[in-house]
Amino acid sequence: MEQWPFHDGNVHNLLENRRIDIGHDVGRSLQMHSSLIRRLSMEQELEGHQGCVNAVAWNSNGSLLISGSDDALINIWSYSGRNLLHSIETGHSANIFCTKFIPETSDELVASGAGDAEVRLFNLSRLNGRGFNDGAITPSALYQCHTRRVKKLAVEVGNPNMVWSASEDGTLRQHDFREGTSCPPAGSSHQECRNVLLDLRYGAKRSLADPPRLTLALKSCDISSTRPHLLLVGGNDAFARLYDRRMLPPLTSCRKRMLPPTCVNYFCPMHLSDRGRSSLHLTHVTFSPNGEEVLLSYSGEHVYLMDVNHASGSSMQYTSGDASKLMTFTPVLNKLEHRPPLSGVFQNGLWSRGKTTAGIEKCRMLVEIAKRSLDNRTNIFHAIEACNEVLDGHGIDIGPTLRLECFCTRAALWLKRKWKNDAHMAIRDCHNARRIDSSSFRAHYCMAEALEQLGKHKEALDFAVAAQCLSPYDTMAAEKVENIKKHLAAAEAEKSNKASDGSHKGEPRTGRVLSLSDILYRSEANSDALQDGPRSEREDSDFDEELELDFETSISGDEGRDVESNILHGSLNLRIQRRGDSTRETGACGSPSSSSQNGVAYQPEAVVDMKRRYAGHCNVGTDIKQASFLGQRGEFVASGSDDGRWFIWEKQTGKLIKMLLGDDAVVNCVQSHPFDCFVATSGIDNTIKLWTPTAAVPSMVAGGSAGPEAANVLEAMESNQQKLCRNREAFLPFELLERFRMHDFSEGSLQPFECAQT
Repeated sequence: MEQWPFHDGNVHNLLENRRIDIGHDVGRSLQMHSSLIRRLSMEQELEGHQGCVNAVAWNSNGSLLISGSDDALINIWSYSGRNLLHSIETGHSANIFCTKFIPETSDELVASGAGDAEVRLFNLSRLNGRGFNDGAITPSALYQCHTRRVKKLAVEVGNPNMVWSASEDGTLRQHDFREGTSCPPAGSSHQECRNVLLDLRYGAKRSLADPPRLTLALKSCDISSTRPHLLLVGGNDAFARLYDRRMLPPLTSCRKRMLPPTCVNYFCPMHLSDRGRSSLHLTHVTFSPNGEEVLLSYSGEHVYLMDVNHASGSSMQYTSGDASKLMTFTPVLNKLEHRPPLSGVFQNGLWSRGKTTAGIEKCRMLVEIAKRSLDNRTNIFHAIEACNEVLDGHGIDIGPTLRLECFCTRAALWLKRKWKNDAHMAIRDCHNARRIDSSSFRAHYCMAEALEQLGKHKEALDFAVAAQCLSPYDTMAAEKVENIKKHLAAAEAEKSNKASDGSHKGEPRTGRVLSLSDILYRSEANSDALQDGPRSEREDSDFDEELELDFETSISGDEGRDVESNILHGSLNLRIQRRGDSTRETGACGSPSSSSQNGVAYQPEAVVDMKRRYAGHCNVGTDIKQASFLGQRGEFVASGSDDGRWFIWEKQTGKLIKMLLGDDAVVNCVQSHPFDCFVATSGIDNTIKLWTPTAAVPSMVAGGSAGPEAANVLEAMESNQQKLCRNREAFLPFELLERFRMHDFSEGSLQPFECAQT
């Protein structure tokens, strides 16, 4: 049992420590203490917007909150009074996606970015003496140099002169208020603005092995508060990029497309790096408060934690091909784990290292609980969290025997739960178990089962045969080998049938008529198949066309529907190219996005792998969904969800701490107060919700205010995982596809869409 009611200690003891440890910052420890997190409940709703609230942000001292909405208003709220101070009509012609206070300006300067591709700067001192409904004011600066939606703004701590904007046009621009109040200058085009800090119009990668050749539509950016020269960006591929601004070339214009500059680090979970999924993209990236970690939130995926500072060549870094090596059987693994001796006594399978007997027994007890749950096939979720606590909370201290047992148990639990990418998590655990003991039967058997779930039957057979050799009399291994052989035989038969039936595919395709639905989906037998079918078959399909689609709407979250008129607004850009076509893409000014430079073959970069995964929410419906650190120490991670809830996890172990109902539809924004245990959230609703630790008793759900829907935490998370697993490669909203379902167009002349064929 735990020594204290909460993992981070008893509040009374923390307060008592002030007398002993003068250097201990009790305020930081208590701001987001787990006892307070579990008491969070909604204190108040702030009303003042007439549309979805897409952005909320605090000023540096937490006295003011700024919000931006689909109604094109910026609202300024008082923290102490919980009331609206100013409401500004910004003049934006589309929904606002981002707002920020400019540092060191006495909170007088605020900036906004919107779907009209504009960045506007406002001086609040001009509002003195006016009421809270201030109406329209003239912006202090107007930047119109972007060509597509501005999705995120970033500011630098201590810098009152600049703001950075990330846009879906593939550029990140630096706006210096000292150099001018408008951009582009009168009489010139946006291409002449020399404020492009990052030109990533040839920056997107379909997979790690592919060279960057597509436009990276930027969705998010952040500047480190502790090392402001570090800049983090994320967009419409799987890779977040870390840049050192000191190493970037001088500001340029966008008249000529440039090859992307060299970045310090790429960040991407290994199992997402070689998927080649065109719809997989980041919706939010952010630094931890101390700047040592980054948090990535993916559309159609989970939230991942990664280290900024890693040793070159460390186990947290990988290169192209490492993912396949992880799934390939080798009799003896390289770099077998030999843990250095730790100071302390080794006993009961753990390094005691001065820990109490109660702590040692706690770890053993948690593993036993997990094993019983696995045997009984009950409480799988809690059993996984028990293993997480042992491996992630005490992994440094426990010995190899218990670690091996815990890795194998958790791998088997992942395979029983079957949430999205749980099979990949099981492969990681089996690999770690084999590094401890390369002759572990359970590690080989679970690896075979995980690969089988992923449809990799050849690789699964190798591990199943190895498991059978390690335990010749085990009937489970023999049955597994036979089952995999049957699957392989069935797959070969199906492949030969397709080859005989599809011989006509070798005929010339010139002038062949394609339907849009044929291009987007392999089959459209019924509408349910589009939304409820298995994950896209395009990943391993026989399609010879690669499709690049871009749909832009005036509604936040890319839902693209006018509620009152029931009319879809937007524009569509479509590009078709043949798979394997080596033709290099050419930009407007003739700059090639080449897979090689000066005849040198492209060498894929090393990438930093995930450290922790946070699962339970759903991020499919909007592309502005945030994942945030809570508190000055960042010991908790929070994210909004498509089910109207928002989730809080313990950062170190990934354990779910709290689930709260925060919106009637979708929660997009979660922002923690700089110093207080206080959180502001927003989403599709027109209101901002304020959360404080006012519940009478701690719980995993918001007491009372969450309603009966949130009572069953597991049921809510299972529902979210089903939505994630059903998420196909839907390039466009289903309603839009319905309108063009019956239209056929000749290849290369798709109308009414704008189409360019490479």
